[in-house]
Amino acid sequence: MKRQLIAAVGVAAMVVGLAACSSDGKKSEDKSGSTSASAADKYKGKTLKVWTMTGSAPKGWSDSVKTEFETTYPGSKVEFADQQWTGIGAKITAALSEGSVDVVEVGNTQTAGYAASGGLLDITKDKAAFGGDTWPANQVESTVLDGKQYAAPWYVTNRVVAYNKDLWAKAGLGAAPKTLDEFYADLEKLKATEGVADPIYMPGQEWYVYFGLLSSEGGKIAKKDGDKWVGGLGSPESQKAFETYKKLQSYSATGPKDKDEATPQQKDVFGKGNVGAMIGLGWELPDEKAMPKDKIGFFPLPGKTADKPSGVFLGGSNLAIASQSKNTDMAKDFLKIALNDKNEGIFPANGITSNKPALDSAITGEFATAAKAAASVGAITPNTPNWASVEDNPNPVKEFLTAVLQGGDFASTAAKYDEVIAKKLNQKQ
Repeated sequence: MKRQLIAAVGVAAMVVGLAACSSDGKKSEDKSGSTSASAADKYKGKTLKVWTMTGSAPKGWSDSVKTEFETTYPGSKVEFADQQWTGIGAKITAALSEGSVDVVEVGNTQTAGYAASGGLLDITKDKAAFGGDTWPANQVESTVLDGKQYAAPWYVTNRVVAYNKDLWAKAGLGAAPKTLDEFYADLEKLKATEGVADPIYMPGQEWYVYFGLLSSEGGKIAKKDGDKWVGGLGSPESQKAFETYKKLQSYSATGPKDKDEATPQQKDVFGKGNVGAMIGLGWELPDEKAMPKDKIGFFPLPGKTADKPSGVFLGGSNLAIASQSKNTDMAKDFLKIALNDKNEGIFPANGITSNKPALDSAITGEFATAAKAAASVGAITPNTPNWASVEDNPNPVKEFLTAVLQGGDFASTAAKYDEVIAKKLNQKQ
């Protein structure tokens, strides 16, 4: 997901809301043990403004959270506003600096940028109250900067192998492969099957797939060396990952080496019905008219051994509080409700990986089950405010993949693009 580098915004303004108390300064309780009206009414007449991206929250989540919050705090109002990803960087930057939003969804590759600019509230002391003790480490990573918690992980998703069940059957293939070698053998059978144009469609610049393979080998696209970032494309781990990537891509005769999965849209290529498989996200599948859902199967991209699938890039979003919000206490109480088991559980019920592994046992469906299996070995991009400049075109990782696939020397090409990555990541804010 492309992320736009954001501009700096002002330093946080701390606004502390005072909870209403009973006349003796203590919260009273009614016979049922619940807090008195004076405590419950502390947000009476106040409106909390929450921005989420269109398509992020599963059906029913916003209504559930809004109802629970407004019932818990009578007289309060939660106002949700859907936003589009396109151009969202500048829009969020402006809203954070103006204090015109209280709680905002931010992509996990964006969070460090907003935090570094001063736009997000430090919620380190509130982590436990939000359920943070159960958050997976590979999701928490994107919410922390310089040891401080600036957001709560909300949900993640990742790519899996989608395959054409009819072609799979025609090639005499049975159960999903458990190792990369088994997958290569399946691709060979598909290659020899009449009517199969490509065993798998995989363009040369599918860098998210390469990213996952690199994480499987224990490598990183970039890492800190002292106080400087250095590129990791030239590492031994990268070379091993690239060999796997190259072999997979070799089964895609029609996949251009100088294009990514959006040029053309791989769902359109796969939807023609003559391609054995593709690697993609849930919303990258063909339209129902092109290929009915029951004709598509899913499995995580296998690893070198059967005990663990290949690594994946964890795309997803976090929820954060604007540092300039005038309703920070209200926003914190909102997050407690938004992230509780009831509401976070709506994600796995809709086939999306939540921020709580215990809830994800409820995940059903072939795609969601495959994605869940791979999520446990997922990773995110380097957690730095400058990462967006690497993803923006020209993307050095994409150019590296194309150059080596087209015959370029691995070592010298990797060194060239590692230098580009380091320059981008070490730019002064």
